[in-house]
Amino acid sequence: MYNQRSAGRAVVAGILLVATAAGGAMAQSAKVPAFDVSSIDRKIQPCADFDGFANENWKKANPIPGTDSRWGAFNILDKENKEVRLKGIIAAIAQKQGLAKGTEEQQIADYYASFLDTVTIEKRGISPLKPYLDKLNSVKDLAAYAKVAGELQNLGVSTWAGFAVEADARNSKMNVLYGGQDGLSLGERSYYDREDESTKNVRKEFVAHVNKMFAMAGFPEKDPGQTILAFETALAKLQLTNVQLRDPVKTYNKIGFRELNTLAPEFDWASFTSTQGIASDSVVLQDKPYITNAAKLLKSTPVETLKTYSKFQLLTSFAGYLPKKFDDENFRFFGTVMTGRKAQRARPERAIRSTDATLGMPLGKLFVKQYFPESSKQKVSAMIENVRTVYGERIDKLTWMSPATKQMAHKKLAAFTYKIGYPDKWKDYSAINIQKDKLVENIISAAAYRVAERNKKIGKEVDRSEWYMTPQTVNAYYNPFNNEVVFPAGILQPPFFNPDADDAINYGGIIAVIGHEFTHGFDDQGSQFDAEGNLRNWWTEEDRKNFEGLAKKYIDYFSGLEPLPGFKINGALTIGENIADLGGLTLAYYALQKSLEDKPEPALIDGFNWKQRFFLGWAQVWHANITDAGLRNQIQTDPHSPERYRVNGPLPHMSEFSNAWSCGEGGKMVLPAAERVVIW
Repeated sequence: MYNQRSAGRAVVAGILLVATAAGGAMAQSAKVPAFDVSSIDRKIQPCADFDGFANENWKKANPIPGTDSRWGAFNILDKENKEVRLKGIIAAIAQKQGLAKGTEEQQIADYYASFLDTVTIEKRGISPLKPYLDKLNSVKDLAAYAKVAGELQNLGVSTWAGFAVEADARNSKMNVLYGGQDGLSLGERSYYDREDESTKNVRKEFVAHVNKMFAMAGFPEKDPGQTILAFETALAKLQLTNVQLRDPVKTYNKIGFRELNTLAPEFDWASFTSTQGIASDSVVLQDKPYITNAAKLLKSTPVETLKTYSKFQLLTSFAGYLPKKFDDENFRFFGTVMTGRKAQRARPERAIRSTDATLGMPLGKLFVKQYFPESSKQKVSAMIENVRTVYGERIDKLTWMSPATKQMAHKKLAAFTYKIGYPDKWKDYSAINIQKDKLVENIISAAAYRVAERNKKIGKEVDRSEWYMTPQTVNAYYNPFNNEVVFPAGILQPPFFNPDADDAINYGGIIAVIGHEFTHGFDDQGSQFDAEGNLRNWWTEEDRKNFEGLAKKYIDYFSGLEPLPGFKINGALTIGENIADLGGLTLAYYALQKSLEDKPEPALIDGFNWKQRFFLGWAQVWHANITDAGLRNQIQTDPHSPERYRVNGPLPHMSEFSNAWSCGEGGKMVLPAAERVVIW
C-alpha cells in the first residue's frame, strides 16, 4: 500500500532504510568489547581497504544465516531483542489469565496466539478472504472495480494509486492528503525494464510464482502470471523512478480534490475514495501525468485483467497469514528469489516479529519500562547538543557558502528539535479487535485502525509529538516537516552506544549516527526545507549552485562504484544518505576532537590511537555480509549504499582518515585533494 514515507518524498530519512526492531539500552549482563580486535584482518592494509582491514575476520566468522539475506550489526541486535527481550515480554503476558478485552496485554497475547495457531489457519484455508474475492468476481466494469479497489486499500492491499496523510510541505503545521503511484509487485520499476540475466530471471520466476499461487487457491484464470506481469510492466512505464521521487518540489502538486475528475475522468474517484473514508478539499499529487495516464491504462485494460491483478495483490498481501503452502511459496519468491534467503524463520520467532509489526507501540510501551532507563535520555541529549555546537562551527568555516545563507543555516540548526527513547504520550489502540483464533481478521482490524488514524488527520493540525518508529527499533530518523531528529531506545546500545567503551568508539558510533541525522536536514532533500519545516528556498542562488555542484560530484563518485558486475551504486538515489554519512562522520570527528581540548592525549588502546579508533568505531557499525540477490535488490531499491560502501565510500574524502592512518598519497582509500568532496 502506498506510503508517503517510502513511496514519495522520503519524508523520514533514517540511518538504515530496512529498519530492524531491536532492544533498548540496558545494563549489559557482561561487558561488551568496545572494539573486538579479532575482527581485524591485518593482512589487509587500512589505506587500501578499510572495511576489509577492520571487518574481514568478523565477516569470515559470521556467515549469513539461511533465514536472512544480510547479516550485520543491525540484524544481530534485532535477533537479540526478538529472541530474548520481546520474547520474554510476550511469554509473560501469554501466561496471564482473564485479560480484559481491548487491553494492550490481551491484544498482544491473543495476536501472538493467533499467529501460532497453525491448526486453525490450515483449517480455515483462504476462506477469510472469500468476501473480498466474491466482490472482485462480481465486478463487471471499471466503475465497480474502483469501488472494490478502494475497499482493498482499507486492508492494506496495493492498487494502482494510494493515499497517505502527512504535514503539508508548504504549510508544515497542517496535515494534507497526498496521492501517489503504487501497485508494483516487484517494488521498483527497474525490475520491469532491466535486461540483465538476473533481472530477467526475477520476472520469469514472478510469472511462475503467480501461476502457482492461483493454482493453489483454485482460481480459474489461465496464465495469470503473464497477464499480471504485462499489466504491471505497462503501469511501471508510467511511474516516476525512485530517483525522480526524491525531488520534493516536482512531487508537490497540490490540486483541489475534485480536479481528480478532470485529470482522470476515466476513473470513478468518488467510489474509490468514499469506500476508504476519505473526505478532503485538496490533495497533493506526486505526479499529475501518472494519474492521467494510469487512468487511461485502466480504461483500456480488460476488466478481467484488473480483477486478476487485484486477486493476486490480495493473495500476496495475506500470504504470510494463510496455510503453509501459500506462506512457503510466498517466501520462495520474495524471500529466496528476490533477496537470497534460504529458509523461513521458525514459527515462534515469526510470531514475535509479526506481533511487533502489528502492535509495535503497545509492545514498545512495555519494552521501555524494562529496558530503557530515564538516565539514557539525559546522556543522549548532551550528545545531541554537542553535535549541534560543532555543526554551527562547521557552518561558520565553510568557504563555499555566503554569510546570508550561513545565517539561515544557523537559524535552521537552532530550530532542530529531538525525541529520545519513546513517545511522551501513547496512542489508544483499544479499537483494534484482536481475536485468538482469527489471524487474518486481526490483520484487517489493525489495517482499519491505521486507515481511521489517517483519515482523522486530514486538514487537522499536525501532532508534532507523533513518532514514526517504535521505541524498540534499531534505527533513527530525521523528519524535515518537524525539523526534528528522533532516536528510539533500540539504537542506544552496542555497537552504536557502549557505556563501557572509550569515547573514540562511541563517537565513531552513536555520535556519527546523531551527526548523520542532523545532516539530513541539510542533504539534497532536507536542505530544501526551512527552519519551520516548510518547502521553501532559503539559499542564495550562488550558494545553492555551489551546493548542487558538490552533491553532483559526490553522485558521480558513488555512481562509479560497482558492488556486483553490471550493478553499480545509483549515486543519484543514494545521495541523501551518502551526504549524511559524510557529514555525520565529519561532525563526530570534530566533536571528539573538541571534547579532548585541554586534556592529556588519550592512551593507546590495543595499539591504536584515538583517531584510529574513531574510524574503527564507524567500521564496526557497518560490518555485514549480504547475499548477491539481496545486494542486487538493495542497489535497485534502497536509498542507502551497501554497508561495505558506507565504510569505504566516504573515508577517501576525509583527510582526517588518511592522516589518522598515515596513508600518504596514492592509496586506494585516499583521493587526490582536488577530487575530495567536503560539504559540511
